[in-house]
Amino acid sequence: MDEEITENRRIAMLIDGDNAQPSLIEKMLAEAGKYGVVSIRRIYGDWTLPTMKSWKETLNIHAIQPIQQFQYTTGKNATDSAMIIDAMDILHTAKVDGFCLVSSDSDYTRLATRIREKGIFVMGIGKKMTPRAFVNGCDLFVYTENLEPSREPKHGSSKADPRPLLRSAFEMAVQEDGWASLGPLGQYLRQLDPGFDSRTYGYKQLSQLINAYSDLFQIKRIKRRRGTSIIYVQLKD
Repeated sequence: MDEEITENRRIAMLIDGDNAQPSLIEKMLAEAGKYGVVSIRRIYGDWTLPTMKSWKETLNIHAIQPIQQFQYTTGKNATDSAMIIDAMDILHTAKVDGFCLVSSDSDYTRLATRIREKGIFVMGIGKKMTPRAFVNGCDLFVYTENLEPSREPKHGSSKADPRPLLRSAFEMAVQEDGWASLGPLGQYLRQLDPGFDSRTYGYKQLSQLINAYSDLFQIKRIKRRRGTSIIYVQLKD
């Protein structure tokens, strides 16, 4: 997205092995890498189970540390508890500036909000079925469906209409001259909905999504030195 800002955050990526896809780990790391350097990489699960074998090659390639957690009691998710305890240890002892929690489990909602209460950046990665409470507990949330092979733009499809959200974010970002810079607009979109992603609607960048709704917005680009430009958006009457 256009509003993404790469910063020198040191991010701890903690993966719930029971709720993540090995095939997407490279894209997950790339997504987290947009917001900092993923310095801690850990995945939690019971590695004695056959279902975890698919992770083996992926862990070696991407230098992810597996954390063993036996399932002591049937029906109880010990993995969640181990990951939450580890996260709190990292929060208070390790020098990190952010967390990336990879799971679709609502059990991590309180962990996400606790990290935010400390003033530390927290992002989540999970499926669209992820409970809304967990999504809203993060500064931003990336749906794994948006990390899968690209799809054609969905403008005019049966998907939820993004215009009300775009309009609300614009009203928050608009300047006195009636224009809003795309960067702040994107930040307000994340504030209103941490799970907002232009890729959900079939567009790789926010500017492309805005362009698709030319009946609502107009865009102008102001060139700067070194060939870069600033994108501004205005709401049409």
